[in-house]
Amino acid sequence: MTDSMLPFRRLAAIVLVAACGCVSFQVYAQSAATPPAPAQQQSNPDYVIGPGDALNVFVWRNPDLSTGVQVRPDGKISIPLVDDMQAVGKTPSQLARDIEKVLGEYVRMPDVTIIVSAFGIGAFDNQIRVVGAGAGKPQSIPFRQGLTVLDIMIQVGLSEYASGDRAKLVRRVNGKTQETPIKLNRLVNRGDLSQNVTLQPGDVLIIPQARF
Repeated sequence: MTDSMLPFRRLAAIVLVAACGCVSFQVYAQSAATPPAPAQQQSNPDYVIGPGDALNVFVWRNPDLSTGVQVRPDGKISIPLVDDMQAVGKTPSQLARDIEKVLGEYVRMPDVTIIVSAFGIGAFDNQIRVVGAGAGKPQSIPFRQGLTVLDIMIQVGLSEYASGDRAKLVRRVNGKTQETPIKLNRLVNRGDLSQNVTLQPGDVLIIPQARF
């Protein structure tokens, strides 16, 4: 290569580098101007605290006020500086705001966060209750989607003297009480799935004892 060609080679290299830089900047600018597609979010309603739930109460910058507590059967909790606060029927964020109001009398601008660490039987209107002398284990059971009478009977069972075919399901519909006969003996002993009713929150299954 002659010395007379060197200036032209250097000029060509500079032009090539500049062109690459322009292309890279254009690609970067386009990508920066195009925001990423937003992630799909599921908007589920907040969980409602129920009896027996275990709560972790965190008070920012106040570890002596942060504690773990279980919701009592009466639906209330007690934590440092806050006595007998109603918890059942509230979401964690609602309960946190109520606690902040009380702590505000003692702490400057309290910031409370509540996490449900374990679940009890759920709010009263989100339970299935099984009662009556014919129930093997009368109890309240947390409602879940798709729960049926057969699911309940597997867990509760019938007592020795139960009159299963005289059972009834009590349900509130538009403020009115409705009673539906359920023949549990046919369901449990004969596999009659026509009696396997799908349950709703707040349902009460009453299982009487046989008449002697």
